[in-house]
Amino acid sequence: MVTGDNIGTAIAIAVKAKIIEEKDRTNASFSMIGEAFYDACGGLVEKTKNGKTKKVVKNAKKFEKFAETLVVMARCRPEDKYLMVTGLRNLGHTVAVTGDGTNDAPALRRADVGFGMGIAGTETCKEAADILIQDDNFVAIVKAAQWGRNVYDNIQRFLQFQLSVNFVALTVTFAGSCIMKQSPLNAIQLLWVNLIMDSLAALALATGAPTPELLDRKPQDKNDYLVSRKMIKHIMWNSIW
Repeated sequence: MVTGDNIGTAIAIAVKAKIIEEKDRTNASFSMIGEAFYDACGGLVEKTKNGKTKKVVKNAKKFEKFAETLVVMARCRPEDKYLMVTGLRNLGHTVAVTGDGTNDAPALRRADVGFGMGIAGTETCKEAADILIQDDNFVAIVKAAQWGRNVYDNIQRFLQFQLSVNFVALTVTFAGSCIMKQSPLNAIQLLWVNLIMDSLAALALATGAPTPELLDRKPQDKNDYLVSRKMIKHIMWNSIW
């Protein structure tokens, strides 16, 4: 939890929200001031590798230690939040940030996903955010993650079905043309097959509702391909049988 409130208020809210336990309230390794965190990490520096320049934490080892133990950071400035998000992303984490103020804008923009408050949020915050929570209810973040993963899965199921059907149709047409010197299916018949197969069946696959189990898995790697190798294997296997 990264907040601009004082350390006492931040810890009290963290205990109430069950981010930390009551017995860890006085544990210095679990909470600290934003300025002390920034000074210990040394801020950000630019590093060039393979012709690409990116910002990295100057004292990376110190930041990795904080990333393992730090739970609450209070009295945070915009640069403290930006440093936290940048450092976590450099370590390979998927970072989501929520905020409602102008000072949250740099961190919202730097995060993988930025959630801005639609009611209490400032205009700068809303412009920097990727997703706006219209009712300012944090429960919506869980729903957004659940529905986002569900939409991704539905798209993959739809593509797998479409590619399987069309691959079989193309194979039959090509093989028939080579053996019989003419296509076993003419253009009208192929369009009819697509109309029947692609409408109801594909619509059913693309409109599946989310399940609670979706929240148990790790975040999707943003570098993954929408059509994965596993999908291609399933397409080939389904086409054969």
